[in-house]
Formats: sequence, C-alpha cells, structure tokens
Amino acid sequence: MNTKRISFPNSRGERLAARLELPEDEQPLAYALFAHCFTCSKDLSAAVYIARALSSRRIAVLRFDFTGLGESEGEFAATTFSSEVSDLVAAARFLEQEYEAPRLLIGHSLGGTAALAAAVEIPSAMAVVTIAAPYSPAHVRDLLGVSVDRIAQSGQAAVSIAGREFTIRKSLLDDLEAQRPEETLRRLKAALLVMHSPNDQVVGIDNAADIYRTATHPKSFISLDSADHLLSDSRDSRYTGGIIAAWAVRYLALPESPAPSRVPVEVIDNRVTARTGAEGFRTDLFANGFPLVADEPVEDGGGSEGPSPYEYLLAALGACTGMTLQVYARSKGWPLEEVVVRLSHHKDHAKDCRDCDETDRRMDTFERELELRGALNEVQRQRLLEVAGRCPVHRTLAAGVRIETTLRPA
Repeated sequence: MNTKRISFPNSRGERLAARLELPEDEQPLAYALFAHCFTCSKDLSAAVYIARALSSRRIAVLRFDFTGLGESEGEFAATTFSSEVSDLVAAARFLEQEYEAPRLLIGHSLGGTAALAAAVEIPSAMAVVTIAAPYSPAHVRDLLGVSVDRIAQSGQAAVSIAGREFTIRKSLLDDLEAQRPEETLRRLKAALLVMHSPNDQVVGIDNAADIYRTATHPKSFISLDSADHLLSDSRDSRYTGGIIAAWAVRYLALPESPAPSRVPVEVIDNRVTARTGAEGFRTDLFANGFPLVADEPVEDGGGSEGPSPYEYLLAALGACTGMTLQVYARSKGWPLEEVVVRLSHHKDHAKDCRDCDETDRRMDTFERELELRGALNEVQRQRLLEVAGRCPVHRTLAAGVRIETTLRPA
C-alpha cells in the first residue's frame, strides 16, 4: 500500500514519528488510529500487516511511536499510561487538522487499553478494537515481576523487557494503579470489538472476558485461536486486519465513494500498482481503485493467499473473451444468456519454432474452452467461436508485446 512518513507534536511539543497507510489512490473512506503494545513500536510486524489489510479496504491507518519509543522524541522513562492516552489524543487531533478525524481506534495489548481510555476524549471515534488487551492497565505490573519492589523502593529501576532494557519509574506504577477500567468502559460510547487468543501466554483471555462483560452494547468478540500475543505469524495479522475491516463497515457509516480530500495530496496516477514485500511472494495489487492479492502456491514458497500471476493472466483472457462474445451477440440480437470460459496454461517444447536459438525454449499454450448457454443454433455457435479469437486480450497475447521498463529514482 501507499505509506507516508510523517510526524506530529504531542502535548509537550515532542515530535512523534508515524506512518500513514493509505489506499494507492489516496482516497480513503475513513481514517483509523493504531496504538502499539507496551515498549513496542509502530513498525511491529503485526501493526504493519493490520494497517495494510485495512488500507487495502480503503481505511487509512495512522500508526505511530509513543513518546520515547521507536523514532519518536522524548524520554520513555518519563511516560505514564496517561501520557500514552494523551499521545493518542494528539494523534487524533493531527488527523483531524491535516486529513480527517479518525472514526476507528485500534489498540494492541496495552495500546488497546489506552485506546479504550482515549476514545472518551476523541469525539469522532465511532468504533474501538482491542487486540490482546489487558482489562486493567495495572496488568503491566505482572510483566515487571520482581522489579516492582526495586522500583517502589528506589523510585526507578532498569528492567529487561523482551530482551531490551528500559528505565521504569514509580510514577508509571502509580498512574497504572490510579486507572479505573470499569469507569472507562462504562463511559465508552463507541462500538467495541474485542479480539483475543485463548493461547495468549502474556495477557490471559480472561482479560477479554472482563472487557466484554463490563462494556455496554454494541460489542463483539472474535477469537484469534492459535495466535500468540504479538501475532507473530503474518497470517494471523492479516486475518485480524480483515476481520476488523469487515466489522467496522457496520459502525463507521462509510460513504459509497471516496470523499474529496481537504488538503492537497500527491495523488497516485491510475496505473496498476503491485507491491511485493520481503517475506514470501504475497503481492498487493491496486487496479482502478480495486484492491487485489496475488501469491504463489505453498509448494512454490508462497502462502496461497491469492491467484498466481499466470492465473491472473488467464483470468484476463477469460473475462475479455466473455465480454467480447456478449457484445457481439447483443449487436446481432442473438439469445446468448451466459458465457462460461474455462482456461488452463502449460508450456510445450517449441520444436517447430524457427526463431528458437535456445535448445530448451518452450512455448506457452493457453487452452480455452467455451460454454455458450442460450437457444443458439449451430451457425451462431460456430461464429461466436471465431469471434472469441478477436477479443483484445487474445490479440495482444497472440501478437506479442513490447515491455519497456524504467527504474524510478531512489
């Protein structure tokens, strides 16, 4: 998808680093905020995959680093749960001023708990999603273990979390204890989706039960089954993003077509765009405003998350064939009710190819079977068989093409 690097100030004037995931044409139907987990960053793979899954469905997502984490300014040791909530509110105000106020808040782990608290202060929020979130912010004390006593006695202490060292101050613990999750949830006016895995070993699923039980309707729960706490498997992250997008449609009052932007943006041109990441072969496609996915089969190193490139090529030929036959039949007034085109592809050794210099060169063969439904006579059926060879995609493939490739400046 289309990712923009941006930054915005928090309430103390410190710059917070962010990424804005947009649809390829930069015309989203709604904006969302994503809050990452405790001591994580906006670039956690789960945050990236979820944001891209949503942007492919025309929901733009702003994911940012909380104060003192990732690329953001400020001192992490000086932050509290309340300051994270304040950062979320600052992010919402930035979106409202520069793009559009966020209607969806998404939070992972402690970020989910912060999203619940921030929703009360973000009037535009129509829906909130928590992913593996603790019911009470004070749950963080469990992550700190025996370090809690050292922090209480000395005022601060260095703590190792997920292999990294952070300074935690007593002010954070005091602020966590001061939070009242029951009151927060009862004040929540937005629709709520709670997502949690029963196998979560960091934040138990009983937290999801407490959140769901305390919140008022409308509320929903989705189990993330075998996913771990960080949604380390990209399939879990993409699944989560897809579910959020499908659920949010009911509550975000999305327009039928993109609304014009209130600020000038560099709109991407109308070319078909394909983006392939470093992991596997999954490729996100954007064609004429429609998000698509291509991939390779599992046996070929892919994830089988979409058709292969050759299958898209076959699909293009099949679609063009059906359209061409219908256009011709309608012009003649023939009773062609439906065209079904079935295609396959394979490579044959080109023994009869006069231009083949390579001894192992192969020719591509597309096999196309037509099923013509309707009260057609045999003359009409044979004529339509001839017309199938005149479809534009067929002619392009048969004639050969010249592909000109340029390299865009870094």
